[in-house]
This record gives sequence, C-alpha cells and structure tokens, in this order.
Amino acid sequence: MPKTGESWGFLSQPLKALRELSVRSPPHHDVDQETLKELIEHLDGVRDQAATLEDEFADTLAEVSPAFQKSARNLLQYLALRHFDLRGIQRRLGALGLSSLGRSEAHALATVYAVRRALERAAGQRPTDDLQPDPAVTYYEGAALLKANTLALLGEAPKGRSVRIMVTLPTEAARDYRLVRDLVTAGMNCARINCAHDDQAAWTRMVEHIERATAETGYSCKIFMDLAGAKVRTGPVEPGPRVMRWRPKRDVRGQVQSPARIWFAPPGVAPPGDVPADAVVPVTSDWVSHVHTGDAIEFLDARGSHRKVKVVATVNDGFWGESRKTAYVETGIELRLMERNGPGHTTRIGELPPAEVPIVLFEGDTLVLHADPAPGAPAVRAADGTVLAPAHISCTYPDIFQQLAPEHPAAFDDGKIHGIVRSANDHEVHVEITLARPGGSRLRGDKGINFPDAVLRGHLTHKDLADLDVVVEHADGLGVSFVNEPADVIRLQDEVRKRGREDMAIILKIETRSGLQRLPRLLLAAMRTHPIGVMIARGDLAIECGWERLAEAQEEILWFCEAAHVPVIWATQVLETLARRGVPSRAEITDAAMAERAECVMLNKGPYVTRAVRLLHHILRRMQEHQEKKTPKLRHLTLAGDL
Repeated sequence: MPKTGESWGFLSQPLKALRELSVRSPPHHDVDQETLKELIEHLDGVRDQAATLEDEFADTLAEVSPAFQKSARNLLQYLALRHFDLRGIQRRLGALGLSSLGRSEAHALATVYAVRRALERAAGQRPTDDLQPDPAVTYYEGAALLKANTLALLGEAPKGRSVRIMVTLPTEAARDYRLVRDLVTAGMNCARINCAHDDQAAWTRMVEHIERATAETGYSCKIFMDLAGAKVRTGPVEPGPRVMRWRPKRDVRGQVQSPARIWFAPPGVAPPGDVPADAVVPVTSDWVSHVHTGDAIEFLDARGSHRKVKVVATVNDGFWGESRKTAYVETGIELRLMERNGPGHTTRIGELPPAEVPIVLFEGDTLVLHADPAPGAPAVRAADGTVLAPAHISCTYPDIFQQLAPEHPAAFDDGKIHGIVRSANDHEVHVEITLARPGGSRLRGDKGINFPDAVLRGHLTHKDLADLDVVVEHADGLGVSFVNEPADVIRLQDEVRKRGREDMAIILKIETRSGLQRLPRLLLAAMRTHPIGVMIARGDLAIECGWERLAEAQEEILWFCEAAHVPVIWATQVLETLARRGVPSRAEITDAAMAERAECVMLNKGPYVTRAVRLLHHILRRMQEHQEKKTPKLRHLTLAGDL
C-alpha cells in the first residue's frame, strides 16, 4: 500500500503503446478489424490498471466504511481510466456511435466493459462475460449511491429542486430571528456557521434560531459548522491615533441626502436594536442625563473646524445625534451642550479605539514577515522616498517559514497583493512585492497569506479542538478548512469519535494546491466514516492554483467526487454582487446556473442574501429541466419549433 503523503506517481507508469494509440487521429476510412482490435486492447489496458490499483490499495479499502465500499472501488477504477490520455480513443468511439467514456465517472469500469462488448460484437466476436476486476457499480447504481449519500449529508431535497442551497450566516443571525426565518422560507436548506468569526454564545443563538424557524415553518434545514483551521494570516498593525471620522451621505452634486448618525453613550452601552451608527462616541453618564431631544452639541474637531450635532432622540442611557458635515474627532475633544435656554454642561470625549493605519505596498517594495508577534508598521522612508527600513508585519503561523525558499510565490489579502520570496529562515521571510495597485495596495491585520508551494501540516489548532466540543453538540456536520493530508482527515475523525459523534458528517474544504493534488487520497481517508462531502472553496483555491487554472481545478474536483459518489458544495462568490449590493452581474447568473452540476450551492452573507437565495432557487429549478450533472437533458425547446 502506498504510504501517506506519497503522490499518485504510480498512475503514470507508462504503457507506451497504448498512450501512443490514444492520441492518434481517427482514420478517414471505414473502421476495420485492426482498428477494433486496437480499441479493445486499449480498454484492456484500463482494466489491467484498475486491477493493479485495487491490489495496491487493498489495505485502504479494508478500512473504508461499508457505505462507501463500492464507491471507493469505483474511485480507483475511475483513476485507472484517467491514467490514459483518452482523447484519440474518444474520437474513434464516437465515430462508431458508441459512448466516448465522457460520462463514466459514477460507473467507470461498467462503462468501459459495455463499450468493450460493443466493440467485440462489431468485430464479430463473442463478448467476454468474465472480465476481472468486476465493475464496482452498475450504470444505475452509481446515480443511486450519489443520491443516497447526498440525502444523508444534506437532508431531503426541496420540492421541485434537487440541488440544495447553503447560506453562511452573518453575525446578525445571532440576534435577528426574522432574518433566519426569512432565509429558511426563501429556500435555505443548510445553514453554515463559520467558527472563524463570532463566539460560542453567538453560534448557540444561531442554532436556536434555526431550530425555531424550522419548527414554525415546517421546512428542514441542516446545520453545518466550519472549524477555522490553521489559516496563515497577517498579525496586528501598529495602532494609529485615537481618532474617528463621520460623514453624511451626499448625492452627485454634493447635497446631503442623509445626515451622519452618531450614538453618544457611556462606554459599553451599544446602540439600541439593529439601527446602525456611523460613529459611537463615549461620554459620561452624568453628561448624558442633561441632554434632551432638540438640543445641540458644538465642538471644534481635530482639524479645528467648528461642528454642530443635533440631538434627535434620547434612548435609555444614551442619545442619537445627527450631523450634516464631516467631522474628525479624537479622544479628549471638548463637547459643549447647547440647551434651548443657552449654553449648558460640557464634557470630553472618552477613550476612542485606535485607528488602524494600513501598510501601503508598491511594486518593488520589500515586506518582511516575522515570527515575532510585534505589531507591523509601514516602511520608513527618507524625504526623497528612499526606503530606510522595509515594511514589516507578523505571521500567525510562522511554522510555515521552514517550508519556504527563494522564488516561492506569495499572495496577501485574497490575492489582492502578490509577491516572491527572496529569502527565508525560521524567524523571518523577505517578500518582494510583484503586484499591487498603481497607487499602492493597503495591507491590514488579520488578512490571509497564501504560499501555494508550502503545505500546512497538523492543521487542527487548539481553538479548533475547543470549538469542536460545541460543534458536536449542535451541528449535523462540520467543515474542515485547509485539509492537505490524509492524516489531517484521520485525526479529525478520531477527535470526533472521542466526543461520541461517529455519525457526524464531515465536509472537506479543498482550498489549497496540495489539497487538490491529494484529493483521491483525501477522499479514501474520509470514506472511513459516513456521510462526507467536499466543498470547492474557490476563493483560496484560485489563489493557490492560479486564477487561470480555477475552472480546470473545479472540473477535476467534480469528476473525482462523482466517481466517489460524494456530494459537492459549490462555494465562494456565488451571486456575491447580488448578496452585497442588491443587483447581480450577468456573469454571476451564468455561474449560478452552472452550479447545478454540484449537489449544493453556498451563498455568502450580505445585506441582500435573502434576495439572492430566492433568485438562486429559481435559477436551479429552471436549470434542472435542462441538465443533470454534466449531462444535457434534451427536452423540447421552443426555439426548435419556431422556425
């Protein structure tokens, strides 16, 4: 059995004659006996490779869950099929009116044998019935297994739609029950709680809201929680001055459309309800007690500009003010209350949080990443712009430094900034910036860092293990981020088993280059338990594999997962413009339609996410009439009759 961490290099053992045959152009003359014989020999090569793989992975197959025994074998048989370049063979088979093997994922060897028998008949031979190894699944079994595994992972399909919709819940879902109810009624079938954000108390409230909504509406909704994993991120940046700004909204002519809303209250007193504040200003409770609706507050802002705020409402321990001019305020500025009968009490603004000053990076700059958790800072420059000291920032996972070497690529903040490693040791890494905005790109704290040529090992953190205690109590399944090695999957399964949840569904998030390269091994490791799923996490995956390879990588994941009869979740930026701004782009509509090839589509949070769920529901229902996975459905088309 190949050892954990080895590549699939043994799949490239050459069968030179068959490879050369597979890329030949189809003949222009009628098919003869020699051609039929060559095609049969090629399919026999696939059969032999399947037998070899099943022998080499016998120990792995023995550890697979009974629910996945057939699927694991079919995955190996599909790998045997994809060992060869099939393009020339596909053209020849298509010319004979036979299956081109292009939709064989769910039943790989069964398709190969069916084509082989047809070739034998065409050659006047008696079809061979005792071919070995036997197909793992029949044609109809493959679809049935995928359907059963999808049901186990994602729950019942909604009426009229087989593809489920998953939604990442925003922080508001912890305090706004109506939002959760609206999502459920709009078509959300699975709720995702990201443990990288909020806290355990907020997650528990989200779960309570989901359970209440499903009980009241009669709709079902699975609950999934994602462990944060060991994502490599930037550390904090040196705090800036304790200053904040507010400004009114203006139209194109500069006229005020709506004033800035400012909440004045003692420290720790939050604005009431869900009303957003453009600024929160800490003041003393004694001063607040003297304020009444209709009063005004005057002050000189940090620039020395005279500013006035009108009091529009007093609420409990604070009050709302409105300003029609932009103001910069900082800790210690004096506020004078202008009551109806003249000047009144004064106070000073309390301690404001420090403003974050981002690190501005230009192409050609050097950025130093360091293991020391000291706050980062911009470059120090001389009056003529010469860099006296490069910009620097800490890295939350400095263990990865050991895997870096000169010329390794790097990316920051979801790929907005790119660079090349110039030097690396255990303590710091020097990165030359190779891609940034012409006017400089801003890098802040807690932004993602990607090193595509490095592999995160031992990805479960102390936080993940603590969060897992909550996950096993509340969730139907959990997502594991940045999974790279079979050992990562096995350790997670062991941790879940220790907590008494052997039925816990596990979703592998494929978002790194190494995770994609090891996908067959990751699937075989995950198949030790049931149910499982795979998420195509297109955000980090695009950065890791390169934007130009994303579509190709996405297809490969769909192929291998269908061969394993494992449900796929299509994720990241689906209808994102709609969810965030209220109107979708044309490209997003096409992307959402193509997502019908997966078993589930995930939407991210945004102010208009409920609207996005409704639109996605209608798109998926329409596309279901035209396509199933990658197979077109040849229903009657009105266009064909309107000639």
